[in-house]
Amino acid sequence: MPDDKRTTSSGINIPDVLTHDDIAGVDEQLGKPGEYPFTRGVYPQMYRGRPWTMRQYAGFGTAEETNQRFRYLLDKGQTGLSVAFDLATQIGYDSDHPMARGEVGRTGVAIDSLADMERLFEGIALDQVSTSMTINSTAVILLAMYIAVGHKQGVTPDKLSGTIQNDILKEFIARGTYIFPPRPSMRIITDIFSYARENLPRYNTISISGYHIREAGATAVQEVAFTLSNGIAYVEAALAAGLDIDEFAPRLSFFFASHSDLFEEIAKFRTARRLWARIMKDRFGAKNPKSLLLRFHAQTGGSTLTAQQPENNIVRTTMQALAASLGGTQSLHTNSFDEALALPTEKSAEIALRTQQILAYESGLTNTVDPLAGSYFLEYLGQQLETKINELMDEIDQSGGSVRGIETGFFKDAIARSAYSYQRSVEKGEAVVVGVNKFTSDRAEVPAVLKVDPNLEATQVERLTKVKSKRDQQQVDKALDDLGEAAKGEVNIVAPVLTAVEAYATIGEISDVFRKIWGEYHDAR
Repeated sequence: MPDDKRTTSSGINIPDVLTHDDIAGVDEQLGKPGEYPFTRGVYPQMYRGRPWTMRQYAGFGTAEETNQRFRYLLDKGQTGLSVAFDLATQIGYDSDHPMARGEVGRTGVAIDSLADMERLFEGIALDQVSTSMTINSTAVILLAMYIAVGHKQGVTPDKLSGTIQNDILKEFIARGTYIFPPRPSMRIITDIFSYARENLPRYNTISISGYHIREAGATAVQEVAFTLSNGIAYVEAALAAGLDIDEFAPRLSFFFASHSDLFEEIAKFRTARRLWARIMKDRFGAKNPKSLLLRFHAQTGGSTLTAQQPENNIVRTTMQALAASLGGTQSLHTNSFDEALALPTEKSAEIALRTQQILAYESGLTNTVDPLAGSYFLEYLGQQLETKINELMDEIDQSGGSVRGIETGFFKDAIARSAYSYQRSVEKGEAVVVGVNKFTSDRAEVPAVLKVDPNLEATQVERLTKVKSKRDQQQVDKALDDLGEAAKGEVNIVAPVLTAVEAYATIGEISDVFRKIWGEYHDAR
């Protein structure tokens, strides 16, 4: 009989048939939705109450252009905003800096000062919409700008809702948009936790992100293990800063990728919830039930999109969105089919949004909570994933935790090995990618793509110059000096950053204050 061994994308062996005997102890792992250990969902009614938040990621060019895309998506039924910032904004350079040349508005919207943020949300009531911001090194600055826009709209901070990514550890591990060394970077994060505890009760202060780890080439097991280990590091840093676990833990949130191995992905999400609940209860002694919840946003796999036969990506995205929704996500972004070629057009973005809406309103999956619970295959995968994830997390713990793993290169090396292994399997034809290494076509298929106006950089620089010429420079200088003093000491930096932002100090100017005091991080490996 020929060898027919089959495995998941994480290497879990898949038997041809499974029975109840293969999932011993499953009843203790399941429980009820909304109850510990939350395998079946963080809320009792889940989507029977309302579907997940449909939060399409958008941002390009100037603030006006992105504002138009936001309005377009909201008009089409999107229920939450998600902001993409350009590379210069992410790493703390103004649009007129030499390092920003050629990057302004290319991978997201260019934000230099509060004036840009005001234009970005013009006509959008911040007390009526939830906003997620994918920003890390400069997170405290963009959060301050968002608060300041709220002030100008008459919306107090306690009425603002949404999420700021604010996850610097995964930048060191997988993505690379870091500025400052790990230790001061962690100080910024715990300062945000502390400030938000008093001022932003509805805002998620961090989105601990496995998405970028997975996109860099990690397996599903590595994605969860590395992400939860980072979560442990943030909790420990907050406790060391004097915060009480139940004061900040309820506002922690997570962000995962949803890839194409349908059942492994569903099991991954359910297993991650269970593991985090146990970590918070048993390791950290959290008492508030909300502290135990792994609430997460999901995004379909950008790295799975192909430039060949791009319409195939609509099917991939649908399958991945199905996995995320069956796995119990709280919000979801579906990638557009043309993103392997360019930023999404309005048409492709609308198709991506419609994908979510069809799943939510036509498929029937929202009619009952956790409809696949008890599936022999699904629960078997969950148990196997839990074992492998725990083993990897124990290894990280014994090696000194996430920060130490960054310093030694443990994470990068592990991800590189997994990425190389997968690429080799594609090249050998062992992993099938339709349209790439099987069922290929000689017909070139290039849809109309979005092109960013090459003149926008000059426009953005001109606007920045006008902002600087009109502001009270003496007020800016004082705010930056006060911020520097706070950064040198132990004063919470969020309020001084907010003061600087409201004086129209720029992203680059505020980041330079921190650069001067804390220095910049350079990966020596």
